[in-house]
Parts: sequence; C-alpha cells; structure tokens
Amino acid sequence: MQRIYISAITQLNVDNEHRVSTSDNRLLRRLVRDQQFRGYPAEVTLAQWDDVRKGEEENIFPFQEDADFMFNSSLLYEIPVLADKVIPLLNKVDKKSPNFPEAQRLLTFLSFFNTILPEHIPETSILREFFGGSALMGDG
Repeated sequence: MQRIYISAITQLNVDNEHRVSTSDNRLLRRLVRDQQFRGYPAEVTLAQWDDVRKGEEENIFPFQEDADFMFNSSLLYEIPVLADKVIPLLNKVDKKSPNFPEAQRLLTFLSFFNTILPEHIPETSILREFFGGSALMGDG
C-alpha cells in the first residue's frame, strides 16, 4: 500500500516583511469549508483552531516523513479566491470575542490581495473542495 501525504505547503511572500504562512492558508481553507459544509461561523472555527493544530502536531506531522509520496495542494490563486468567501465571515466576529484579534489579523493579511470570484475557478480545481461546485466531488 502506498502512503500519500497531502498538504498546502505555501511558499509565497507578499513582500519582504509579510509571508503567506502554511498555517494561515490552512486556516482560511478551514474557515470557508466549515461555513460552507458545516454551517459554522468563523467564531467557532477560530475557537477550535488551537485544538486542530495540536491534533496535527500529534497525529499528522510526525508521520509525514513516512509517506511514499508528498503532494503540495497549495495553489498560487487560492488566497484571493478564499478571501472572497472568508472576509465576510471574519467581519462577523464580535469585537468582544477572544477571537476578534485573530480575525482582525487575518483581515489585515487578506487586505494585501485582490479577490478573485469563485465562479472564475474551474470545476476541476482542488480548491473547490473548500467552497463547493466541484466536478470531482459531485457537488457541482
């Protein structure tokens, strides 16, 4: 049996001072998918993110080197597409929430990008796993 490790390993910088972290990329994906397919507001996903990260550290990352193949699923255009979906979600996080600073940090980060409307993304793009309309997953 072959083992495949798939992760969004982001290797981009916005400028000399701001890089696109792999963790932020995965969080943006999670925010959009949690809202789209689970109905969770950003507040819930942000509140769970530390536990998600702990789970990765314990149950995923230690085994990634055992994979026979590694696949980087990040796409150059995904942050601008996810931004279109996630900005309205982050704007709904209450100012009194303990997750408000994180929502604001992500909004500031996303302000570096021009959004791309999801309808411009091919139905066969892996990115559609996070917001729907995939010809590959039968939700198109």
